[in-house]
Amino acid sequence: MFELYIANKNYSSWSLRPWILMRELGIPFVEKLVPFTGTDQANAFRHFSPTGKVPCLIDGETVVWDSLAITEYLAERSPAVWPADATARTWARCAVAEMHSGFHVLRECCTMNCGLRIRLASPSPALAKDLTRLNALWQEGLTRFGGPYLAGPEFTAVDAFFAPVAFRVQTYGLEMAPPARSYVDHLLALPAMRDWYASALSETWRDEEHEQMARNAGTWLNDLRAVGQ
Repeated sequence: MFELYIANKNYSSWSLRPWILMRELGIPFVEKLVPFTGTDQANAFRHFSPTGKVPCLIDGETVVWDSLAITEYLAERSPAVWPADATARTWARCAVAEMHSGFHVLRECCTMNCGLRIRLASPSPALAKDLTRLNALWQEGLTRFGGPYLAGPEFTAVDAFFAPVAFRVQTYGLEMAPPARSYVDHLLALPAMRDWYASALSETWRDEEHEQMARNAGTWLNDLRAVGQ
């Protein structure tokens, strides 16, 4: 059976991508959660991941690192990873690639921290540009392929790659156009997303680097997490 190595669910947006994809598609796996350890993080992860990063998928003797590589590895075994329709599949691959390599300001300004509610200190024009593009991209997919998911009626890899953004919208109260807001609400209501969120809130680990990023983002309005260590 697949083994999927991830880090703290409260922080690790990259881990969420293959985790939610496999859960939603019913692909069996064993979850291996290894918490972030600050400056020693790479060493802590090195015994299972050649890059010292998460996520990492182990399939017998095969090691697959990077969330996009894991997605493609799974797609070779499960056609449901990508939309069946060729046009939707092409669009979904482009959107995944854009998310994987882009939206840098959104990532930097709005670090994933599921258990917090934060008012951004000073939203920048660069962040507004990322959000404008995000809204346009989501609306295009929902309109072209009919929803409720980005590439049609079924959850696929493109939804998995944007699932962490749904948590960011929730944490920071980001303003989204109505179609995008409805899509976020749909993702957050998925049973697997609710399971991830509940686990994130119950974690007591704290990683100072991630905590500092959240402090830098703005004013903490609420901390819903269990008491930390």
